Amino acid sequence: MTTRIGIVADRVGWEERALIERASHLGLRVDWVNDESLCLGAVDAPSVADFDALLIRSRSYTRGGLLAALAEAGGVRVHNSAAAIHACENKLVLRAVLREAGVPVPDFRLVLSRADFAAALDDLGMPVVVKPVYGGMGKRVTLIRDRDLANSVYDHIEDLGHGFEQAYLAEPFLAGGRSIRCLVVGRQIVVTAEFRGAGGDWRSNAALGNRSRSLAQTPEVRKIVDAVVDRLGPGIYGIDLFDTAAGYLVNEVNHAPAWRGVAETTDLDIPAAVLGHLQEVLV
Repeated sequence: MTTRIGIVADRVGWEERALIERASHLGLRVDWVNDESLCLGAVDAPSVADFDALLIRSRSYTRGGLLAALAEAGGVRVHNSAAAIHACENKLVLRAVLREAGVPVPDFRLVLSRADFAAALDDLGMPVVVKPVYGGMGKRVTLIRDRDLANSVYDHIEDLGHGFEQAYLAEPFLAGGRSIRCLVVGRQIVVTAEFRGAGGDWRSNAALGNRSRSLAQTPEVRKIVDAVVDRLGPGIYGIDLFDTAAGYLVNEVNHAPAWRGVAETTDLDIPAAVLGHLQEVLV
C-alpha cells in the first residue's frame, strides 16, 4: 500500500509543489490539505485519518500549532511534532527553552508595556532590535538607533490593539555578524548558507529576497544544531544563527522552513531528503 502524506498548508507554494512532484518517484502519495478546511476536534480526526502522516507547513504559526495538536490527539503522525511547533511559533518560549538547555541565544527582554520597554532600553543600550513574539518573515522587526525613534515605535506597538500583537522582544543589534541558515532534516544538516541583506535592508531573511551562498559545515555549527534538535526532537527545521565575535547564537528556529533560497546554493535534492526522512520515521 502506498504511503500517503498530507501537506497541511494554506496554499501550495514552491516547496510544497516540489514535494508533491518528487513524491511519485519515491513511491509516495503526497496531497495538499487546505488548513482552513479540516474542522478538527472529533476524537478520531476523520478529516485526516486516511493519511499516514501530516507535514505541517501552515504559514500561520498559530494555525499550524493548533492543527498539529489536534491531529496528534486523534492518533495521526505529525511532523514536526506539536510540541516542537509550539516552541518554534513563540519566540519567547523558544529562547527560554533553548537557554535552559544550554543553547546560546541572544540577550533579550520581554516587552509587555511601556515601562518594560524603557527598562529594556536601559539594560540593553542602543541600538536595539524589537520584534513581535509571534510572527515571521522579518515582518515588524525594527531597528532602533535612538530614544526619540524608540518612543514613536512603541506608540505604534501600543496602537495595534490586540494583546498578542503587543508582546515584543527587545535585543541588542548585533552589527557585523553573519546570518546563517541551517536546513535540518531529521538530525542532519542538509544545507548551510549565509544570508545577505538585499537592497540595503539590514534584516537577514529569505522572505525579504536576501541573497545566499553556501557555507561549509563547521564542528561549532553542528554542535549547536545538535543541541537544538536534542531539545526539540528530530524534525524539519530552518535554524537561523548569528555568527558573532563571542560565537554562534541561535536567533530563530522555523518549523515550516522555506528552502527555495538555500536550494540555489546546493545540488542536493532537498525534497527527496525531506520525503526520505518521512519514509524512515514511518517504517
